[in-house]
Amino acid sequence: MKSYAAVDLGASSGRVMVGRVGPDSLELSEAHRFPNRPVRVPEGLRWDVLGLYAGVLDGLRAAGRVDSVGIDSWAVDYGLLDADGALLGNPVHYRDARTEGVAEKVWASVPPEELYAATGIQYAPFNTLYQLTAARSTAQLAAARRLLLIPDLLTYWLTGEQGTELTNASTTQLVDPRTRDWSYDVAARLGIDLELFAPLRRPGDPAGVLRAEVLEETGLRGPVPVTAVGSHDTASAVAAVPAVGERFAYICTGTWSLAGLELDEPVLTEESRAANFTNELGLDGTVRYLRNIMGLWLLQECVRAWGDPDLGELLREAAEVPALRSVVDAQAAAFLAPGRMPERIAEACRASGQPVPETRGEFTRCILDSLALAHRRAIGEAQRLADHPVDVVHIVGGGTRNALLCRLTADACGLPVVAGPTEAAALGNVLVQARAHGLVGDRAGMRRLIARTQPLTRYEPSGDAAAWRAAEARLAGAAP
Repeated sequence: MKSYAAVDLGASSGRVMVGRVGPDSLELSEAHRFPNRPVRVPEGLRWDVLGLYAGVLDGLRAAGRVDSVGIDSWAVDYGLLDADGALLGNPVHYRDARTEGVAEKVWASVPPEELYAATGIQYAPFNTLYQLTAARSTAQLAAARRLLLIPDLLTYWLTGEQGTELTNASTTQLVDPRTRDWSYDVAARLGIDLELFAPLRRPGDPAGVLRAEVLEETGLRGPVPVTAVGSHDTASAVAAVPAVGERFAYICTGTWSLAGLELDEPVLTEESRAANFTNELGLDGTVRYLRNIMGLWLLQECVRAWGDPDLGELLREAAEVPALRSVVDAQAAAFLAPGRMPERIAEACRASGQPVPETRGEFTRCILDSLALAHRRAIGEAQRLADHPVDVVHIVGGGTRNALLCRLTADACGLPVVAGPTEAAALGNVLVQARAHGLVGDRAGMRRLIARTQPLTRYEPSGDAAAWRAAEARLAGAAP
């Protein structure tokens, strides 16, 4: 068996996991977990990337001897380096307000229909393309000589080597999903200098070795290689979906829900653009055809507003609330920013003429029903738009611990749900490293290994399918 360190950074926490992999074994343990706390400074919302890097070093020290390291994180955000390779300020958080109104400026040069046909990426106000447009006149961007996405920035600090991993690069809205290379025409029309980006890497490519200073600080004995993985955490998570065959949908749950299909080719139709589906790149050149849904962020923000009550108690109370009493659009931009989440959910229910939740249990049930309904809509539309029917839905990530959400998703979709693994991103990260070092086989073999070694729970659909159809119609009728 060999050991691999998976650095897995989420929007609210980071962790260094250690995966031990053998020909027919896969064990995962947590070496270190640390908070990811964005900081609001006078110029806006920023990531504390130095704190994250310190957490990574602490985690590698706790991990002990490993045969390789891989890093994955959330998408779209980046750090800028000057000509000496020094970081120019803390990276801007994707929830920062600087991209408000920027999309219209982009569309004046490249209309949204042309932008989607070229890149296949759904509209989201925080896409890297819009962030770079918002930063165009800043002194920081003028001084920049290199742009590194968050996992690539941390890899650079560990190794001194610069690269741009492809699965994460595809979320910038600057990559052509057909060629798996930069969309040079889009960049030129928007005045974005692609020379800012380091050369593209693919999952499994070597990304350098730990610097001597890192070895000294972590106590590791070199050489320790760093391997490019699916550095967008969703790419790593989808690689760890324990599916058999191709007729499956997946939902990667956490702060966001990413619901969709794994395809061989992108879907670039106008109907797909109008439905706001995205074509991000995955392992082995696959396409992650999915929709971004606000996810458990809605519940996380409510819990924060309520002073962090016990989540188990909230879920027990929610299970006693009548189903589908009130639902909101879990994709609505109104829920993107932090703060006042219970009030905003109440306002949405009031505006649509539905009962306004009053108790914490009612708010929780409203959120979970709304997420299950959003999962239903996304998976149903993805099958139709891609002409790709499915027989089962796999839920991976933190939401697998939420049995009520998993059960509601099975009921809403009318399909069996297989929940697990919970640490899907870390497992996908580990297995890409192991595959690069010859320990596991192809993508299907990776998935079989996960299915054999990780705990999974199956939920069969039940309940009233007509009630979900009615709730879907009610929500569609409430849309402006």
